[in-house]
Amino acid sequence: MTLALIDPASPAEEPACRSASTRRPSKLLQREGAHDVVVPIPDGFELDFGGTLTQKRVVGRLHGKPGAPLIVVAGGISADRYVHRTETKGLGWWSGAVGVRAPIDLTRFRVLAFDFAPEFGEGVTEPKAPLTITTQDQARLLAHLLDHLGVDKVAAFIGCSYGGMIALAFGELFPDWAEQLVVVSAAHRPHPLATAWRGIQRRILQLGLETGRIDQAVGLARELAMTTYRTQEEFGDRFDSEAPSHAGQAYPVCDYLTSRGRAYRDRTTPSRWLTLSDSIDRHRVEPEAISAPVTLVGFTTDRLCPIDDMRELADRLPNLWRFEQHASVYGHDAFLKEDRLVGDILTSVLKDIDQ
Repeated sequence: MTLALIDPASPAEEPACRSASTRRPSKLLQREGAHDVVVPIPDGFELDFGGTLTQKRVVGRLHGKPGAPLIVVAGGISADRYVHRTETKGLGWWSGAVGVRAPIDLTRFRVLAFDFAPEFGEGVTEPKAPLTITTQDQARLLAHLLDHLGVDKVAAFIGCSYGGMIALAFGELFPDWAEQLVVVSAAHRPHPLATAWRGIQRRILQLGLETGRIDQAVGLARELAMTTYRTQEEFGDRFDSEAPSHAGQAYPVCDYLTSRGRAYRDRTTPSRWLTLSDSIDRHRVEPEAISAPVTLVGFTTDRLCPIDDMRELADRLPNLWRFEQHASVYGHDAFLKEDRLVGDILTSVLKDIDQ
């Protein structure tokens, strides 16, 4: 994989200190095909709660039509810069929404997805302890990426789950940079019950670190997480409740969860998961400070981001464009599973963007 490094022509500074008129579009925005963009993080970059990142770069990936209006896409804590099916030689994390002639149409738009901090992957030295990172920190890292690309305006920032929280934080910090925000299954703060579920997951991960049973801890925490992403209706429809022959044997739903937990072990590390899980529960924005037009998409069956929290967000936003509320058997995962419903909303929201 070839990584394209943007060398800054001048010393790096906080993007908020630079005016849009000083940004010149990078040639990378005109380059054909999908490609990575690697931007150095300034030495003086400090996290909101103190301390610094161990990583020295933020990595994004450009997809789609060169020179077209730019759309930023961000997903849940398991998402990365590989958003589109054909760019990964497999399934991108949101290939149902991003693609050629898809709702986020790669023949009409340039799409930027990015990796959240802390950096993860082959050759990356992971911090020994979890970091305290806010959604505002993630938004500022994205701003460095956009600043080095010379992007004056983001046509839309579409964020789902954790990515929706980052979109709200970006709108709060940089009110003039995005022409619109599309926030799916995310609110201005986490719900205490969702924090309770994630807190149990974090204690499972910490126990795994203390006992050396890391793979088992990651798998078990993921199993618990899966029960919060979906709904009781889906589980009721999918799984037989018949008991096994002996106590201690797995029920059908347990076999499913075990397989999901096992499959997740290569997707993250305990330290990174602890960092991002805490970041969700640390998330806070002031809706009144977000001046960009906002489209909200919420699901009445979502237990992690209850629809009442999104209704409060809608009431407090100064420039709410539309608020879509729907039921889905998939709960919080509806943005990943309800391709037609979510696709129709995205198509409608993006149809008037000038080419």
